[in-house]
Amino acid sequence: MSVAVLGAGAFGTALAISLAREGHDITLWARSEKQAEIMQKDRSNSARLPKATFPLTLHISADLDTIKEHQTLLIAVPMQQLARFIADHQNHLAHKTLVACCKGIDLTSGLGPSQVILSALPDAQTAILTGPSFAHDIAAGLPTALTLACTDPTLGTTLQNELSTSNIRLYRSTDVTGAELGGALKNVIAIACGAAIGAGLGESARAALITRGYAEMQRMAEALGAKPETLAGLSGFGDLALTCASEGSRNFRFGLSLGRGETFDPNITVEGAATAQACHEKAKTLGVEMPITAAVTAMINQTLTLKQAMDSLLARPLKEETC
Repeated sequence: MSVAVLGAGAFGTALAISLAREGHDITLWARSEKQAEIMQKDRSNSARLPKATFPLTLHISADLDTIKEHQTLLIAVPMQQLARFIADHQNHLAHKTLVACCKGIDLTSGLGPSQVILSALPDAQTAILTGPSFAHDIAAGLPTALTLACTDPTLGTTLQNELSTSNIRLYRSTDVTGAELGGALKNVIAIACGAAIGAGLGESARAALITRGYAEMQRMAEALGAKPETLAGLSGFGDLALTCASEGSRNFRFGLSLGRGETFDPNITVEGAATAQACHEKAKTLGVEMPITAAVTAMINQTLTLKQAMDSLLARPLKEETC
């Protein structure tokens, strides 16, 4: 196996731990040299995953030259930093197999992770790893199943075999667009659900938001040529179910803070906040009806209060239930 994980946040660290636990030599790259030194010394990522101990085969580095020996690179940097990361490190990433492990839509370009990579490295072999997964579960060795989407079936099969571990079961897909949209849009719906729970609107409201939010995800996916069955799978419905129902989700917690009128820690990455705005703009361009996404965007931009957003959703014309 020749794998490195670029990005020492919680999810990147968890993936590196799971892969290294299989006995493979895995490199985890951290942007900060100081952070890398601390993790190497402590054999843990105390800032992100304090309870997870590093296997002996997990190597930490802040030097990108150390990834030269690795062919498969798992890129686990935040979505809104991905384009800059690729642009800054093209020489190190060229001629590698690049697996995006971030979820969202780039606010500047409106592109998903794979397209962001390909726009800078058009000859790159790319894939996306996405689905229902909390970093602390993966690091603890708890089981989950994820989607590995790649337009090249042969490469997809190779990566599936290379990246599956004893606690991560990978399912292949060639529908990269659908897999990316599922992972991105579920975060927007999770913010809406968190806001509803934070405001005391109840579990029934959450169930309605999940269901109608899933309909929005399907409409956008259809407009962009994705397969409906992809959205019904792990990268869509599976991730939606997890993210909208647990405070382990940063996006759900962010929504809770909106609903409660509290300030949210600005140091915590909330991919759904930028994705909501990017998706709202894309929906307007494509003529796709996405009222929940529009309401979340308005709340984030403080152009609507939560009550006004909820009133706007409840006041929509009565209709037959369809996607």
